[in-house]
Amino acid sequence: MSNWKKIVIVTLNIVIGVYLVFAMTSFNKPEQRSSVCTAVQVSIEHSDPEGFLSENDVCEMLGDAHLMPVGRPMDHISVRKITETLAANDLIEQAQCYKTQAGHVCISIRQRVPVLRVMADSGADYYVDNHGTTIKSPGYACNVIVATGAISPAYARDSLVGVANEILASQFWKNQVVQLNVLGDGTVEMVPRVGDHIVCLGQPVGIGRKLSRLLTFYREGLSQAGWNRYSRISVEFDNQIVCKRKKK
Repeated sequence: MSNWKKIVIVTLNIVIGVYLVFAMTSFNKPEQRSSVCTAVQVSIEHSDPEGFLSENDVCEMLGDAHLMPVGRPMDHISVRKITETLAANDLIEQAQCYKTQAGHVCISIRQRVPVLRVMADSGADYYVDNHGTTIKSPGYACNVIVATGAISPAYARDSLVGVANEILASQFWKNQVVQLNVLGDGTVEMVPRVGDHIVCLGQPVGIGRKLSRLLTFYREGLSQAGWNRYSRISVEFDNQIVCKRKKK
C-alpha cells in the first residue's frame, strides 16, 4: 500500500473518531435553553363530578411554598419537593412531577372531588369528597351540597356521602338539590331548589330507588297539582309517597 493511501486512511480514522466524540457530547449535552425553566405545564385529570382546582390554583400553591420553578436553573429544581408539597394539599389525591430537556416542568394532578360541605350542629365545618375522605376548607367557597344537622364524621363518611353520590349521578338531582339535613334519628331531609317543600328520604339507604320514585311523582303529580301545593313529601317507605298539604 502506498504512503498516500496510508495517510488517507489514517486521516479518515481521525476524522471519524473526532466526529463520534463530538456527536456523543453534543447529543448528551442539554440544550442551552433547558438550563433554566421556561414554563410550567399543569395537567389536571378529569373527574366526574368535576373538581374545583385550576392550573392557576396549582401555580399559586407552588408560589406560596416558594417552589415556582419558572426562571430557576433546572438542576436547582427539586421535583420531589414539588410533588410532596402538592400531595400534602387536602384537595389533591395524587401529584406527579418531572422535568424535560426543553426546560419545562410538567405536573400531573389527580384531585379530590368535594361533594358535600358539612356544617354540623356540633360546630364542625368541613368538606367530604366522593370517597368519604374529610377535606379541610380550601379557603374559598365550593359549590357543593350543604349538609346540616346531627352529623358525625363517621356518619358523613359511611352514610351521607352515598346520598350525595346518588344525587350527583343524575343531572336533574344535581341541579335540584341544594341542602341535606340530618335529624337526630339519622333520617335525612332534602331541600330542593325548585318547590317550596321538604323531601323526607328517611334512613340513608336505597337512595337511588327513592329518588327515582320521587322523580316520577314530580313529573306526574306535581306537574299537575303545582310545585308549591305541599310542605312535605316523604319517600321514606317503599311503594308509597306521603304528602302533607300546606296550611292555608
